[in-house]
Amino acid sequence: MNWSNVPLRAWFAALGLGSLGVVALGMELQALLRLAPCPLCIFQRLLYLLIGVLALGGAVWPGARGLWSAAVGSLSLAGIGVAVYQSWMQAYPELATECGYADPNLVERLVDWLGMQWPSLFLATGFCSSRDWEFLGLSMANWSVPIFGGILIYAVLLARRA
Repeated sequence: MNWSNVPLRAWFAALGLGSLGVVALGMELQALLRLAPCPLCIFQRLLYLLIGVLALGGAVWPGARGLWSAAVGSLSLAGIGVAVYQSWMQAYPELATECGYADPNLVERLVDWLGMQWPSLFLATGFCSSRDWEFLGLSMANWSVPIFGGILIYAVLLARRA
C-alpha cells in the first residue's frame, strides 16, 4: 500500500482516535486494577484528551492543518516534560517534593478544579512518586514518555505533509 495516497484527514483522525484510546486504556486500567491517579497522571490524561480533540479538529476542519499540527506538537512536548518529571520523581522519591505536600502549583490547581467538575475522569487521589502499575518494568509515566514522543514525531510528519 502506498501510504502517501492516504488522505491527510485520515492521518489526523487516526492520531485523534489513538490519543483518545490511550485515555480509555488508562481509565480501564485504573478501574480494573483500582489504581489511584496522581495530579501529574491526570494532567497527562488532560494532555492526551486535548491532543485527541485537536487532531480530530485537523480531520474535520482541514483549512489550518499546519496550526493543528503545531498545537499537537506543543502539547506533546509538554507531555514529554511532565512524564519525564514524574518518571524522575518515581526513580528518586527521596529527592522529590511529592505532589500535594507543598503549596499547589498551577497544574495541581487545574487538576483539583477539573476533579471537582468531572470526578470520574479527573479526580486525583494518588501520589506522583508511587509506581502502582508496571508493564515490562516501566510505570505508566515511563510509558508516557515514548507515547508523547511518538505523537510529537507524528505531528512533525503531519506538518511536513500539510
